[in-house]
Amino acid sequence: LGVPALRDIAGTGAVDRLTDPVLSRRARHVVTENARVREAVERLRLGRGVGDLLWASHASLRDDYEVSCPELDAIVEAAAQAGAEGARLTGAGFGGCALVVGASPEAVAEAVARRWARGIGNGLDGRGLPTVFAVTAADGAGRLR
Repeated sequence: LGVPALRDIAGTGAVDRLTDPVLSRRARHVVTENARVREAVERLRLGRGVGDLLWASHASLRDDYEVSCPELDAIVEAAAQAGAEGARLTGAGFGGCALVVGASPEAVAEAVARRWARGIGNGLDGRGLPTVFAVTAADGAGRLR
């Protein structure tokens, strides 16, 4: 694509010229994710929400980068049903964790339990119910003296 790294591409025009459909999807994810991160930084500086960016990030990870799984997709869908402002898989993908913002942990846990009870998807058979952890942001690392 004529650049040393995909982070150097603004917009998906160059990516759309790739003839390999898998490479095109992977590159599109990287380019659009970089744009979402830049947008999130700006919004957070302004005190604005980023929920829509999280939904879009999950869809891109699922569809373009193909690192989601039925269980994570079900958690993200359950988060939407619980009224979340946004959610996406986090970590390495292929299982693991989802980040959910704007919904109570109890509402998310109930929505996930309902989803698991319906037995939808690979292995969603009522066993191995995911654990929901409530977390809050904290100050960054610092020196203790």
